[in-house]
Amino acid sequence: MLYPSNLEEKLGFDKIKQAIRQKCIGEYGQSYVDNIRFSSDFELIKKLLIQTSEFVKILQSGLPFPGGEYHNISKHLIKASKIDAYLSDEEFHELKLTLSKTDDLLKFFKKHQEQFEHLTLLTVGVYLNPQLLFTINKIIDESGKIRNSASDELMKIRSKIQELEFKVRGKLERILKKFIKDGYTSEEVNITIRNGRLVIPVRSEFKRVVGGFIHDESASGQTAFIEPSSLVELNNDIRDLYYKEKREIIRILIALTDMIRPEVDNLRKCYEFVGKIDFIKAKALYAIDLNAILPELVNTAKIEWLQARHPILYMSHKISGKPVIPLDITLTHENRILVISGPNAGGKSVCLQTVGLIQYMLQCGLLVPLMEGSNTGIFPRIFIDIGDEQSLENDLSTYSSHLMNMNSFLNLATRKTLFLIDEFGTGTEPQFGGAIAEAILKELSKKKSFGIITTHYTNLKKFAEKTPGVINGAMRFDISKMEPLFELQIGKPGSSYALEIAAKIGLSHEIIQDAKKGIGTSHVNFERLLGELEQEKKEFELQKRKLTLEENKYTKLINEYESLKTDLENNRNKAIKEARREANDIISRANKEIEKTIRLIKEAKADKEKTRIIRKNLEEFKEKNKLSEPPVKKDIIKKPKIQVVQGKIEVGDFVRIVDQGSVGQVLNIKRNTAEVAIGDLKSNLMLSRLDVRKRFLEFLHVL
Repeated sequence: MLYPSNLEEKLGFDKIKQAIRQKCIGEYGQSYVDNIRFSSDFELIKKLLIQTSEFVKILQSGLPFPGGEYHNISKHLIKASKIDAYLSDEEFHELKLTLSKTDDLLKFFKKHQEQFEHLTLLTVGVYLNPQLLFTINKIIDESGKIRNSASDELMKIRSKIQELEFKVRGKLERILKKFIKDGYTSEEVNITIRNGRLVIPVRSEFKRVVGGFIHDESASGQTAFIEPSSLVELNNDIRDLYYKEKREIIRILIALTDMIRPEVDNLRKCYEFVGKIDFIKAKALYAIDLNAILPELVNTAKIEWLQARHPILYMSHKISGKPVIPLDITLTHENRILVISGPNAGGKSVCLQTVGLIQYMLQCGLLVPLMEGSNTGIFPRIFIDIGDEQSLENDLSTYSSHLMNMNSFLNLATRKTLFLIDEFGTGTEPQFGGAIAEAILKELSKKKSFGIITTHYTNLKKFAEKTPGVINGAMRFDISKMEPLFELQIGKPGSSYALEIAAKIGLSHEIIQDAKKGIGTSHVNFERLLGELEQEKKEFELQKRKLTLEENKYTKLINEYESLKTDLENNRNKAIKEARREANDIISRANKEIEKTIRLIKEAKADKEKTRIIRKNLEEFKEKNKLSEPPVKKDIIKKPKIQVVQGKIEVGDFVRIVDQGSVGQVLNIKRNTAEVAIGDLKSNLMLSRLDVRKRFLEFLHVL
């Protein structure tokens, strides 16, 4: 239920419908726009919203959605359903375009039915006979004309017409050259057509000389269009062929109409389907322009909106590049009625209209300009009292019309009603207007209805402060700059800043002081406290922003420190791994070199010169394969010192051969001799030649 009857116009919804209408391609889509209706059916609203949301996804996905025009074929189908009627080639062309679009849409949704489930459901019951579309395409070409191949007879007739016209034109060109030579016509003229026959323009004074049939004259009377006598018979033959062509075309069109007559009901459903898709696409295009979403929908009376934007204002400002300050609005069973106060031109009325228009759009199946996370409910009844309803015809004043609206609200309001009242109580003496407004507000609160009112009355602000279910809200105002911020703050009342604004525009100090006396100390103090509270809030928010910036700064530094610490740790681990790998590689190569050296010494059989050369080669190998420093920066990871752990040599210890530098493991000890495994080679060595590395594995771990 809506109140008043012109609610759409008052909220500006008619402008939204017009914007959507302009995005429709065809008449049927536009007719759906004209039939948009407010609904309180939760499932229907949900279905309409999901359909539009799916279409937004199609448009934003980049999928090749079928384009092309379609036409209003309703009148064609009515005509085709009559036994004694047939469609023209132009009408069949419009039918062809519409059915081709239907076919493309059906194929698209069949291919993407899992992605767009709710839109695909619209194809249920829509059937297009493929043979019918094939036959129409075979007869009607892309320009809407009958193809030559539509029938064998038509092809013969048109071939004969072409042959005779070519023959006639050839003769006319020869006659024209003779007429030009004889001076009967000018050199600039060409063969033309009059009454469907080829003729030659001739100067009027020679029209009796040249002979032939005069078909027309120029407006000045100086030129006659003559069909030479020698060509009359040929042109008559051509004319007869055109009549035969027309009769054959009519025969073809009658047969084609007879073919579609049994399919009229199916074709009508196809047309309705195309129109509905056109309509939903237009809604989706408008939603994209509006940056609108499908909010979370609940089947109860509730408003929890984030970043709500007035749709019409948003689109207007979008064109001019100006921002729209969004509103966060909440109405729940705990706080059902919001009393908004604040200065004039501060955005109270816009806030009210934003709520009314967005809620109305939602219940008409349109996506709404909110932010993700918003929660929207359903209101079966929406009542508004916005603007001046003064009526000279009914002898009603503005205030009387407002009271009539309030009376209707009180009689019709329920727990699921949303009422919106602008400038509650104005239009009469403030003392009485405020009292009546408070009484009405009290009754609406008892009915547990939902609503938003805007007011300047202090008694209504105080009522909201002390009444459960009613809450104050304020349109914020920058008192230092004396300008509105257009931001809604819920939880406290706002000041009208009437005295401050009066001072700003130049009213004298004496007048303002006199006004304060007239208002009364308590009222002035109340307004002053509201102003001071607003200023303190502004300063608090400024400090809060500064603290937030500092906190972000320190958080960034901590993150950078943690990142650097992690990088250093990773570099250290990488360096250790590289050093271990290098050490193991050197040990492996050293053991092999030692084995090779021992083998060569044995083969040399104590030859001093050969032994000296072999030992020299071994020393060069040792010098060449000294353990390198880890490949990292010295100031990040220091090179570990290799500690030699002295002590008694025991079985299992790792030892170094002092005069060679090779490292091995003790397998057995007999008196002063130890059996040492160096790689695959085992040697018996004096204990005095060995340095013990009891913690050699720990040494490797340090590396």
